[in-house]
This record gives sequence, C-alpha cells and structure tokens, in this order.
Amino acid sequence: MAKKRKQQVDFPFYVYLNLFYKENQKAIRRSYNSLTKKFLDFNDPDKGEGAFLRKPQFEALEMYVFLKEFLDNKYLYQIFEAWYKKEGEFEGRQATGIDTNTGQVELFGPVEENVEEDKELFQEVFKQIKAFQQIYPNYIFALTMGLGKTILMATSIFYEFLLANKFPKDERFCHNALVFAPDKTVLQSLKEIQTFDKSKVVPPQYVNWLETHLKFYFLDKTGDALNAIDNSKYNIIISNTQKIILKRSHKETSPTELLFKDMDATYKAKSLNKDYEDLYEFDIETDADLITNQRFAKLTHLKQLGIYVDEAHHAFGNTLKRDFGLTKSATSLRVTINELAENLKEKGSKVVGCYNYTGTPYVGKRLLPEVVYAYGLKDAIENKYLKKITIKGFENVKDQTKAFVRQAIKEFWQSQENKRYEDMLPKMAFFASNIDELQKVLRPAVEDVLAEMNIPLNSILVNVGDPKLTTNDDLREFQNLDTPGSEKQFILLVNKGKEGWNCRSLFGVGLHRKPKSKVFVLQATMRCLRAIGNDQYTGQVFLASENIDILEKELQNNFRLSIDELTSAGDDREVVEVRVIPPPVKVKVKRIKKLFQLKEKEPKEGLSLDLATADVDKYKIKVTERDITDLSKKIGREEDYTHIKEKREFSELTLIAEVSRYLNISPIKIRQVLATTKEGIDQILEYANDYNELLYDWIIPRLFKEFFDIREYKDEETEEIELVHPPNVKPSKQSTSITGGYETQYGNKAQPPSITEEPDYSIPYTMRSKPEFIVRQSDPEVASNAHKSFHVDTYCFDSLPEKEYFFSLLEDESVEKVWFTGMFTHGQSDFVIPYIDPESHTLRKYYPDFLVQKTDGSYVIIEVKADFQVDDTVVKAKQEYAEQLAAASDMSYLMVKATDAVNK
Repeated sequence: MAKKRKQQVDFPFYVYLNLFYKENQKAIRRSYNSLTKKFLDFNDPDKGEGAFLRKPQFEALEMYVFLKEFLDNKYLYQIFEAWYKKEGEFEGRQATGIDTNTGQVELFGPVEENVEEDKELFQEVFKQIKAFQQIYPNYIFALTMGLGKTILMATSIFYEFLLANKFPKDERFCHNALVFAPDKTVLQSLKEIQTFDKSKVVPPQYVNWLETHLKFYFLDKTGDALNAIDNSKYNIIISNTQKIILKRSHKETSPTELLFKDMDATYKAKSLNKDYEDLYEFDIETDADLITNQRFAKLTHLKQLGIYVDEAHHAFGNTLKRDFGLTKSATSLRVTINELAENLKEKGSKVVGCYNYTGTPYVGKRLLPEVVYAYGLKDAIENKYLKKITIKGFENVKDQTKAFVRQAIKEFWQSQENKRYEDMLPKMAFFASNIDELQKVLRPAVEDVLAEMNIPLNSILVNVGDPKLTTNDDLREFQNLDTPGSEKQFILLVNKGKEGWNCRSLFGVGLHRKPKSKVFVLQATMRCLRAIGNDQYTGQVFLASENIDILEKELQNNFRLSIDELTSAGDDREVVEVRVIPPPVKVKVKRIKKLFQLKEKEPKEGLSLDLATADVDKYKIKVTERDITDLSKKIGREEDYTHIKEKREFSELTLIAEVSRYLNISPIKIRQVLATTKEGIDQILEYANDYNELLYDWIIPRLFKEFFDIREYKDEETEEIELVHPPNVKPSKQSTSITGGYETQYGNKAQPPSITEEPDYSIPYTMRSKPEFIVRQSDPEVASNAHKSFHVDTYCFDSLPEKEYFFSLLEDESVEKVWFTGMFTHGQSDFVIPYIDPESHTLRKYYPDFLVQKTDGSYVIIEVKADFQVDDTVVKAKQEYAEQLAAASDMSYLMVKATDAVNK
C-alpha cells in the first residue's frame, strides 16, 4: 500500500511569535540589560516624537532583540518546539491565537488541541522548519519595499556592536558584520549604512564610541581586496555576493597546473563533505572543489560574524531548496555562508546568525519557513509609510508607444509641473524590454513628446548598463537623482531601477510592453511608492492592460494580506486520491480535417465594403483607473483616449500600394476596383486614416474575398473517446505531464506505473485542491443525484462558480448526465479540442469544463469563465474551435459567465 503523502504546510509562526511578545512585553523587557532598554527606548516611536525609526522598523528591531536576548539566539525550530510545548521561555503561555474566520484574537483550536490530527500537523510544521536548519540561527525579516530595511540593518548592527563591547564574552552578540547585496544596484543603496547619521538611532552617549571603532569595507569593484586585520572587531564589510561567493572549478587541472598552483586557492567544501568525512576519514571528490578568493579567506579570520542578506529573495527565489541547502550547490550564496560558518567553527568562533531582509514573506505561493517578522504593502500605504498610488490601464497600446508615452507624460506633467519635494524635482521612469527597443522606439517617442510640450531634452537620463549608451557621467547622474541638484526628470531604463533604487522623488512609472520577467512589472510599479516629505503624496503608474493582469497576479503572489491567508495553519489545498469509476464513459465525436484551394475570380463592379458596419470599438484606446489594493475593480468610468493614437496618414497612392502589396495584385487593378465601390476611394481613405487597423482587419480581407474563391475540402472521422483513462492506460493521442493549474501524479509515485492495456481502476490519480472545491460521490449533498454524474469518484473544482454550476446541473431535470472534465488537463483524457492560439500562433489543447447529456439524448459542451475573461482573444479562439467540433458532432457549445453560474 502506498505510503500516505504528507501535505506541505504554510504556518505563519511569526504571527504567533509576535502575539506572544506583545502579550508579555513588560516581563520580557524586564529581562533585558540596561543598555538594551536604553537603546529600545531611544528608538520607540510611542515614547515621543524624537524617534527616527518608523513603527514597522521598530517592531522588527524589537523582534530582533527578543530573539537575541530573551530567546538566546536559538534556532527557529527550537523556538517553535518550545512554543508549542509551552516549555522554557514559553512556559505558562496562554493558548491564544488568531481565528481564521474572524481574524480576532481568541482562545483557539488549530495546533493547540491535543488531538492526534493537530499533533500530526505540528510535526509537519516542526519538520519543515527543521529541514531548513543551518549550523547557525537563520531568521527572515519581511518588510515591504520603502519601509527602510537598510536603516533597520544598520540599527541592528549598531546594537550588536554596543552589546558586544559591553559583554565581549557573550557569544550571542556579533563582533563583525558582513552585509550581502544581490547586485550592484542594491550594493550602492547599502552605502547608506556607512553614511547614515548614527545619532538618529543610537543614544547620544554611545555615538562617539561607534564613530571611533567602526571600520567600513565597501567592496564594489572586482579587484577590491579586503584589508581587515585578522581577529579584529567591529568591521562592517559590504559587498555584493559575486565578490565573495565561492565558485566551482569547471576546468580540468593539468599536471603543470597541479604542480605549481596555489594550494590555498581551492579546498574541499566542509559543509558538503561533513556527512562523509567521519565514515571515510578523507574528503571525497564532490562538487565541493571550490575556488576560494582573498575576500572569502580573510572573512574566515574574523570572529563572531553576523551575516546580513539584503533582498533575500535572491538567496531563496526559484532556487529556494538549493539556497536553503536542501540540495547542495557549490555556487549558491547559501553554501558560501555555510562555508564561512564551517571555517569559523574550526577556528573556535562562529557565524552568530544570518539575518535575511526581504520585501515579502512569500516565494511564489509558499511562505518562507523562517520568517520572524512581516509588514505588508497594504498596511504600509494605509498607515502613510508609502505614497498612495493611482494605476491606469491602457488597452490596445502595444503598437502605440508614442501615444502611450504622450498621454503618460501629459498627465504626469499636469500634476507635477513646477513642483519640488524637499527641493527635488519629481521624476518619471519609463522601462523598456531591451536596449534595442529603448533606442529605436521608446527614446525617440519620449524626445518627440517632450519637444511638443517644450520640455528640455536634457531632462532625459538613460541607464541601460551599456557603456556605449550610458556614460560614467550618466551613472553619476543616476546615483544623484534624489538630490536637489539633479535636473533630470525623465528616466529611461532597461533592467535597471528595481530593488535598491531608492529614488523618493520618483512620482511616475510607465510600462507598456510586456517584459520577459513577470515580477519585473511588480518591481517597476513599486519604485514610485517611496514616501517623501511629511505629507502622503500620490504616485502615478501607467500600464498596458496585459501588464495590469501580470501585476494583479504578482501582488497576490507576493503580498497576500487577508487574515485567513496570514493565519492559515497549513496549505489550504488538500491531497486527494481520484479513481476512475468503471466502466469508463465513452463519447463519439467527429474529428475534422480540411483542405483549402485558392481560385482567382473577377470582382463585381459597384461592390460594397460595408464599412459602416465595421466594429471600430476594439481599436479605441480605453483607460481605466485602478486601486492597487484591488486591481479587479475600476475607479470611475472608462474613458476613450483614442485621440492620442499614432496614426499613419494614407494618401490615395499609398493606400493602393499597401492593398496591392498584401494581395499581390496590380495597383492599377486595385485602383479600378476601389474607385467603383459604393464607398469610393475618398470614404475608404477616411475610414483607413481614422483607424489604420481597419485596413488590415476589414478592407483587405473583404477585397480578398472579391478577388479569390476558396474551395474547402473536408474529411470527417468519427472517433470514440474516453473522458478519462485509468492511470495505467496510455492515452490515445496525448502524453501525460505535470503542468498547469492542477498538480497530478500517478498514484503517489514520482513516475507513472507501467503502461498496460489492461485498466487497473484501483490506481488513483493524486491531485491537490482546496477543500471547499472538492465534491465526492459519497457526499450526502449529492447522494440523491450521484447517479447522474461521477465518471471519477471525486471532482476537484477550480473555482466556486464551477462547483455551484455543477450542483445546478445535477438538479436540472432536463439533464440526464453531467461530467466535470475540466480537472483532467494533463493528458489523462481524450476529450480535448485542438485550437490555434491567436497570440503565439501555435497549436494548443483546450479541455472544456463540462460535458452534459440532456434527456433528449443531445450533448452540450460547457465552459465556465470569469466575467472579465469572456472576451479574451484566447478564450474566443477556444470557443470558436469548440463550436466547430460541437457542430460536426451534433453537439452544442455554451460559454457561461461566472456570475451567471453562481446565480443559476
């Protein structure tokens, strides 16, 4: 029997840790030494107006000190275990938590009741946190962009050094600090740690000591050496990861190189060999042959090292397992930190802790397991720590760069002309997908628009990372944008200005082309949120509609803010075993093959192009304003901005030439035909100049039909298909894979069982679905109508509208049978409709949601779609091909809006 698979758990332990601290704050504070109390009181925003730190920064600092002094810098899994068992520092704690339905603090059940199910859940959470254990404590502080993570880091380091000086033998405190940045942009922002006025966060009696003893090493160039004195204290080394990270040696060593090479330049990675060295008594050959460097070697001679990682999602990101060390990779940042820890341990010292700072507690859909504090985007805006933001989505501007740029600059200039904030000019950034687009499309458009508006062209600054286009002077200007002396206001960027670009005077962002990286849309949008001055101002964001959709998804992935999500004790999707019920349901459909033959003909005189009936609404640029807290809702009415479009002005000659080029017919012939149409050339010109797209979408296709006949030859084949195959039966024409919205496996194994022709209905498909979207054949609510459905024993719906519509179909007396087919989208079913994707122009597969058999014997194919998706071009393409198959197979096709499905 297959072993039961444990579900992945996302447990927001930091919520409960913070709750415990607030409930016991007075008692906890009493346990601190006097220096710590003075340091915290000096920075507490609630104890006077003089505190520099914002409340989220101070709360994170409180948690930092709480972990350090009250919990003795323990590993997080040890803290969690003590919290759950109410032992040690947590002895006698009240069993309180957050109710997942109301969001209210109350006596609470999940993982607090001593029932077997909750104990199992605790074990899963404990195992997950312990799986990410390093040989040093590892904590994650998640503060959204603009809240001041750099200042928080600096304050934490200053606290460490003050305590280390007073208690030099206390191993909880850091004597040296290494600050990691993911790239050069973030590295430049970290200079603030060195230049920051320490008196703003350090009590005055300790500032002089810090100024005297702190030693900064800023490694921003490839050749920079680290010149810290061995075994010295109070060093702050700021570097990007590439300057220190260990590299694997890919080159095979020649005998000569082996003889003369520096033996100190490489060594066996201790963190990768430690599982084997006691067994074999020597270092085995692994990926642990690493190329060290002077900076790494020097760090191993600094005692009591604290490591601070800025923008820590670069250390986790899509390589979360790798960088947390679950799978070893000798080039990862995590392994480099582990190597430092191993080397320091050998020399009688240690890495005191690794403190990671990031903008979100999530990586994709998963909660980072070692988060100890989080403060999200919505709270930051509502509490005025960031600017407010207006987001305008533009439809149909993909090929209208100049029109988009003109409207964005016009609206930005209307609100920001002749204004200064803290004596700095407001700025606007446009992001291009690549250098070629910036040079040939974006920059000319911006220059033309600025010339039209009499704005000096020297207010433009370009930063693309290419020294041919971005000079050293440009880089200096870029770094000085947030100063009163900067006269630059329009910043054109390629892959720049993401994390670490701290430009508080940025008030506008424009992005009209879809970038390669989806998260880039989120990063670019958030650049203009940083607060400036004492008032809360408003940033403006201008996006193409496709980027609006991307932004909405990225906001959901990175800043889930509901109480339910933050306090969920586990992954809200349940592991479900789905078995095919014999005999399998089979349906006959007709597959259609077509052949087309082109034949020329003479067009009729006086033909009409019916231009008055053409739908020009789809060519209009429409703008809607959105709220960043809910991008699905539009603010105010939709406005028509078609007048801003860049249009080609056709003359009679250029119009005829364009039509001739497409149809490959003599221009003289084209002119004769156009002249004899009912509209005439003048009216055709008027329509084509008003809407250039009309020429290609309407006029030329109509003329094509007048010049050519298309003869269609069709061949139909009747095919009997199965709605779903048992896992061990090979699908007739599709291959099985694991992709898309549902996760599927054969049984509980990584590989499918052997493919045979004899179906084994005992083998399940394994899926994951939200519990509220699961309907089983055995459920009481469907018992009376279960005979009308269920070709598998369990249906996993993707949304509430699908589920509600299913129940309404079960109750419908005109329905004989209803099968939910939308859950099998990875080759388990032959019920698939091929279609041409209108965006990628590739052949794709479409799996409809339902197949319904009516009492009169007819079949209906049904698709349930969100209201905003019904008019999507890809959805329309699926509908078109589905209707063709349905018509050929004597079926019908129905597209149902989600709102109609729920209200049926």
